[in-house]
Parts: sequence; structure tokens; C-alpha cells
Amino acid sequence: MKCPYCSHLGDKVVDSREGKEGEVIRRRRECLDCGRRFTSYERIDEILPMVVKKDGSRERFERQKLVAGMLKACEKRPVSVSALEKIADRVEATLQERPEKEIATAEVGLSVMQALKDLDEVAYVRFASVYRNFRDVGEFRKQIEELLDAGE
Repeated sequence: MKCPYCSHLGDKVVDSREGKEGEVIRRRRECLDCGRRFTSYERIDEILPMVVKKDGSRERFERQKLVAGMLKACEKRPVSVSALEKIADRVEATLQERPEKEIATAEVGLSVMQALKDLDEVAYVRFASVYRNFRDVGEFRKQIEELLDAGE
């Protein structure tokens, strides 16, 4: 593992712990050159399905893209990164359990929107506005009114 501070390739593991659910191993490492410590995470690299985009193109599912989109929607909101990681975990687990090896971005987006709706309604509206690509203020207003009606 390359040291993030000095790029030296030698290190020693000083502590290993299993993450919750046993899906991740957290390792504290110490660089043998500069002596600084850093953390690495080890998880099984499973074959994830392909995501079919709106234009018909296909690409591998990327968890980091999903988390980045949710982080953007939750900017300046009282939502923890761990809550977003849990959503990403659920989406990723659902994708891995599916027998189909391709999934439309619409399906992924809907599951993320539902999770964000339960977590933070402002983040949900932000994510939906980008994901659904509202063409005008009327569509945006309709979405907010639906949220307000559901809350009453």
C-alpha cells in the first residue's frame, strides 16, 4: 500500500478491525519510511451490474458516484456522511442480489430518492431536481406540493 504522505510502498499493519456487518476490514498502517499512520479499508470486490443510462450507454455501477451525488444534495444539511453511506450500502446490496446484470439509472435514482425523502426532504428535492431534470419551475413546484400534501 502506498503511503498517502510520502508515496513509499512499504508499511506495516498496526491494527485491524472488522467493520459492522463484517463487510469491511479497517486497517491502521504505519509507513516504514516517514513513520506516519494512515487507515485503509478492505472490502470484497464483487462484480457489480452495469448501469444503463438514459442515452442507452452502459457503465459499471460506481458507489462513489452515488455517494458524491447524495453529498451534493445534502450540502449544508444536517445529514451525516454515515447515513449516506448506509443508503449507498443498501443500494449496492440490492444491486448485487438482483439476478439481472443490468439496471436502469431510473431504478437506482428512484431508490435513492425514496431513501433521501425519508432522511431529509430538502436533500430529496435537490436530488430529484437534478435527477428528474425539471424543465421548468412548474414541475419543481408540483414536486414540492406533493411533498407538502404527503406531510399533512
